Amino acid sequence: MLRYLPFLLIIALTIYTFIDCLNTPEEEVKHLPKVIWVIIILLFSIVGPVVWLFAGKKRSAVGGGRTHRTRWVAPDDNPEFLKSLENDRERNTDKDADKDKPA
Repeated sequence: MLRYLPFLLIIALTIYTFIDCLNTPEEEVKHLPKVIWVIIILLFSIVGPVVWLFAGKKRSAVGGGRTHRTRWVAPDDNPEFLKSLENDRERNTDKDADKDKPA
């Protein structure tokens, strides 16, 4: 089993970098177009993924991150979600009121 470990690590590294490359926005990819990076990662077994990790993507400092993404908010703290619940409740009360009226 131990003799398969290097192969499994190479496959895991390749899969990780392939998915990382596909999920990276085009404006964060450095030096080459994203399609070329995908081809390099898949064709060059060890070298391609390692080069992607070091040179293919703009990396931020530790604790940084993408600034264009919004922070996740729990539903009970999200004003848009609470407003949608209030609108749904109003629609349901209007429907119930229409059912109670005689025809």
